[in-house]
This record gives sequence, C-alpha cells and structure tokens, in this order.
Amino acid sequence: MSDFLNFSLEGKIALVTGASYGIGYAIASAYAKCGAKIVFNDINQELVDKGVASYKADGIDAKGYVCDVTNEQAVQDMVKDIEENVGVIDILVNNAGIIRRIPMCEMTAEQFRQVIDVDLNAPFIVSKAVIPSMIKKGHGKIINICSMMSELGRETVSAYAAAKGGLKMLTRNICSEYGAYNIQCNGIGPGYIATPQTAPLREKQADGSRHPFDQFICGRTPAGRWLQAEELTGPAVFLASDASNAVNGHVLYVDGGILAYIGKQP
Repeated sequence: MSDFLNFSLEGKIALVTGASYGIGYAIASAYAKCGAKIVFNDINQELVDKGVASYKADGIDAKGYVCDVTNEQAVQDMVKDIEENVGVIDILVNNAGIIRRIPMCEMTAEQFRQVIDVDLNAPFIVSKAVIPSMIKKGHGKIINICSMMSELGRETVSAYAAAKGGLKMLTRNICSEYGAYNIQCNGIGPGYIATPQTAPLREKQADGSRHPFDQFICGRTPAGRWLQAEELTGPAVFLASDASNAVNGHVLYVDGGILAYIGKQP
C-alpha cells in the first residue's frame, strides 16, 4: 500500500497520557485496534489499575505507569523505562488535562498555575522527553489534545483557555523546530464530548426539561448533539499514521461544526 494511504499503526508504540478512561482511553483503544502497542500513565495507582483492567476487558494488552506529567524527572524516568522495556515511542498523545471553572477574579494565582502546569507545561515536558529518541529513530508523531478554547474564550475558563491557546502555539513550534527530523506535531480540538464527567450537564431537570447547558450546546452545534469520544478516533489514527506525514503544525477541530457557526437566531 502507498504510504499516502497507509493508516496502519502496526508495530508502533504509542504513549497516551491520562488514558485510563475518557478521550485518552478511546484514542489508545483505537490505536491498539490499528496495530499499535499501548502504554499510558495516570496520576495514581487506582486509576492505572482501572485502566489496565478496562483495556484487558477489551482484549488490549496495555502497560500502565503511575506518573505525574508535571514532574519532569518522573516523566524522564517513565520514558526511559518504556524505551528499555517496551521500545522507543513512535506516537505521543498529550491527553492528560484538567479544568477549573472559576470566574477569573475569584481564581487564585495558584489555581491558575495548576491548570497551566497540567495543560501546557506537561505537554512540553513529555514532548521534550520523547523527541530525542524520535530524532534518532528518524520519525515521530506528537498529537496534542487542544480544545475549542484554543480559539475561543468563555466565562470561568480563563486558565484553561490560556493553557489550550498556548498548547496550540506549542504544537506549531514543535513542528517548526523538529519537522526537519520527520517528526510531525499536530493537535486535535474536541468539541463537547458526552462523557461521565459531562453527564450531569445532560440530565433532565426536575420539570422534565433539558439542562440549560445541554440546550446551549445542542443549539450552538450544527450537528445538534453532543459528540462521542469514539468520534475523535478517526482523526487521531490519521494524525498518528503515515497518511498524515505532510500534515504538520495543524489543529484539527472535531467539534461538530461549532467553530464555523454563529448559532441560531433567538
């Protein structure tokens, strides 16, 4: 098959951060089905154990690590262990992230820094750890999970929007610095995803009406619905495969059309 049509990940090693559940789990599972060997991390042993059990139930042999991705030494140690016991990482997905929904003037500097640390500093730290071996191997794929907040602002998410806007520019800069080494760095910007974490926002109200935020999202999305985590997997496989070798420094928004739409007239 021509490399231009090669979506296989056979023989590749993929590290997906924060992939015990949710978007990271969906992406890692899709990679496994396309032939990749999966390694992932999470912040504590309980989450890693749950992730390993979920992968096993789906027939996927995934190796999990307890690692705080904001800790540079811990990340370096994890990557060294992966390289020694699994192999050199071909694909990195910087998925781990947090959000604090607090009005800006009520948010402390410490809370702001925490979001920046996890959502922006950590992708820098993990990318920095894997790039040298990618250079030696002669190829690599880095995929940063950005956000619509890489482009838009919204009430109560000043730190998250600042981090995700910065992550978009980090994506472009990794492309600029390391494209000559056959390393492609791109981003995926998810729309509003139906996950257990967003379930309360989609529940019916006591009077049987839809939650106001549910109405807002569905009315603001041309698709008219929340998206499923699995809908990110096709773009994620494309960006991890040889089919995207000429795609670099790009953020692919998988948002059901929100960024293209001004919304319905009231």
